[in-house]
Amino acid sequence: MTDKVARYINPYTDFGFKKLFGEEANKDLLIDFLNAVLPLESKIVSLTFRNPEQLPDNNVDRKAIFDIACTGEHNEQFTVEMQKARQKYFKDRALFYLSFPIQRQAQKGDWDFNLNPVYLVAVLNFTYDENEEKRKIYRLVSLKDQDGEEFLDKLKMVFLQMPLFRLTEPELKTRKDKWMYFLKNLEDFDEIPSILREPVFEKAFSEAEYYRLSPLLQEQYQRDLMAYRDNVNVVETARREGLAAGLAEGEAKGRLAEKAEVARNMKAKGLPPALIAELTGLPASEIERL
Repeated sequence: MTDKVARYINPYTDFGFKKLFGEEANKDLLIDFLNAVLPLESKIVSLTFRNPEQLPDNNVDRKAIFDIACTGEHNEQFTVEMQKARQKYFKDRALFYLSFPIQRQAQKGDWDFNLNPVYLVAVLNFTYDENEEKRKIYRLVSLKDQDGEEFLDKLKMVFLQMPLFRLTEPELKTRKDKWMYFLKNLEDFDEIPSILREPVFEKAFSEAEYYRLSPLLQEQYQRDLMAYRDNVNVVETARREGLAAGLAEGEAKGRLAEKAEVARNMKAKGLPPALIAELTGLPASEIERL
């Protein structure tokens, strides 16, 4: 018996991410999304997908990154790197790939180094902040000095930690809220929520509907979905094993600390080190250091 197929595709898969945001026919969806999440002084009115010719020859990286040339409503030019990735050192990787659209602006001859702005938008289906009190659903990173004043406005990075987004439909206030609600819950929707009943989101739902895909595309999506789930399971298993190992190590350190305290008290009472070692199981060298 096979599992019931969700009505809408998973946007965190490479297939789903590209279907929604990486196709020429869906530029309007991408423009609306970027205008919602980027700190822009003027709105994006047009964009062009660049070929990732300067990226490493790596199929996974190529599928996870969109290189987008944008034009604002005042004809200003800027670049957006759109990323969906779950890799080790992802902050380092994000910065590394963001260097390509900066370097690409270099001009031969007499060039004054005046750069067009470059932005990164990273949609993450995982959390990278380890400390609970430091976690942020939306994080805007820019170049600032030691007093928090902006040093240069040409480079900004936006990170969306989607697992931290927990707003319900009545709580949605902004365009950014609506897009994050859409992405977070798309695969679980059976119908379009009333708050997303507007042309852009209705088109996004239509593009994401599984049974509107051709049989060939359905097959491609299912393969991609399986790979995505396998990756999630591997990461979750590693996390649980790491947590279990950490707890065991903590318990061991706790028992060792208790033994050290007992040995310290014995030593203070004048018991010989050899006897203390026998009673506590601690090495004589450790007792000597107490």
